[in-house]
Amino acid sequence: MGIEKEIMKSKVISAIEENRSLIFDIGRKVYQNPELGYKEFETTKLVKEFFKNELNLNVVDNIAYTGCKAQINEDKSGPKIAVLGELDGIVCNGHQDALDSGASHTCGHNVQIAGMLAVAIGLIKSDVYKELDGKIDFIATPAEEFVELDYRNKLKEKGIIKYFGGKQELIRNGTFDDVDISIMFHVLDTGDKKVLVGPVSNGFIGKDVRFIGREAHAGNAQHKGVNALNAALLAMNNINAQKETFLDSDKVRIHPIITKGGDIVNVVPADVRMESYTRARTVQAMIDANEKVNRSLIAGAMAVGANIEIKELPGYLPILKHQNMEDILFKNLLSLGISRDDIIQGGDFTGSFDLGDVSHIMPTLHPMFGGIRGELHSKEYCIVDEEYLYLEPAKALALTIIDLLFDDAKEAKNILKDFTPAMTKEEYLSFMDSNDKIIKKEFLNK
Repeated sequence: MGIEKEIMKSKVISAIEENRSLIFDIGRKVYQNPELGYKEFETTKLVKEFFKNELNLNVVDNIAYTGCKAQINEDKSGPKIAVLGELDGIVCNGHQDALDSGASHTCGHNVQIAGMLAVAIGLIKSDVYKELDGKIDFIATPAEEFVELDYRNKLKEKGIIKYFGGKQELIRNGTFDDVDISIMFHVLDTGDKKVLVGPVSNGFIGKDVRFIGREAHAGNAQHKGVNALNAALLAMNNINAQKETFLDSDKVRIHPIITKGGDIVNVVPADVRMESYTRARTVQAMIDANEKVNRSLIAGAMAVGANIEIKELPGYLPILKHQNMEDILFKNLLSLGISRDDIIQGGDFTGSFDLGDVSHIMPTLHPMFGGIRGELHSKEYCIVDEEYLYLEPAKALALTIIDLLFDDAKEAKNILKDFTPAMTKEEYLSFMDSNDKIIKKEFLNK
């Protein structure tokens, strides 16, 4: 049986290698045409056409306004594994390859899409998928980057989406209902290393805040005004005063920005806007820190007699590490010739990923591969090793799928047997709804 499995793995690697030009081409096309979240219409079309024309698969599109998925082995009775790739870009105006709008793929999501399709190529063109005892979905997911909140809020008001993150929408609308395990990868500047495994991350709760004061002439009638900008500045100082109350282990990060500071310079600011995230390592730490942030915001408004509206936005949950999945991946990385010294074991990220939401419901895998230089989302970002980045992550994930679904899907079934979700879907949606609200406090004298 072991020999048969190794033959399968060899066939999949060969299929990926033989189709390298196809994989490079789709990765480059996506890179050259970045689209922001819930606007990935052309990128979805590219992926859909690839599924149909290159792999002869039926496609379900518009799975969360944008996005699409294809399925294989639907007639099998075993567990289902979803291979994910993210469609959206990010804004990075200073990058040499950014569009006039600032949109770019300095997030590396074009590599994910190419990698997801390369996994499909490896399994399908080798015919190995027919020998596996489980189902496989390939899902191009929208809107991982939590940006353009006004645009997404308009989609929400129209009933097109409920949540701002793409995987959140896919959980809500049932796309993950029949999925047992989800896997994907990300890119990262790993220095002289090849790959980072076992990352954990922060989750966050988003905020859209409005301080409401009273206009007055700033030169000769300031005493008649209520300065909403002062309320916002006091609120930010209040938040800073909270930081010593957070446990270091909770990795709390709060970073508000003022998006509107007033209207004109000679009028006391009466309409001031702020956005912020409250990030932390655990769900409970997120909730506790968020209460302190809200208290700080309200106190700033109270101090000057302004009104305040806090719109809470359900953000992302922390990524949970599933060690049994990591162990299978690690062995496959070694089998691909990546040495132990080239593997970073354990990564601590205080940023956030929407795969964290999925990881609370099912076992997930989220390694981070090198082959780039520069920070993600920065003008220094660049791909320096296409050969490695477009092929090796796909090989590693494809080999891991074979291990999971080989021999009556024994490995996958063992993982699922021992797995207890941190949240059921119902508990997850209830938590999300608890953070989808507006808090109003009125201190402004009429």
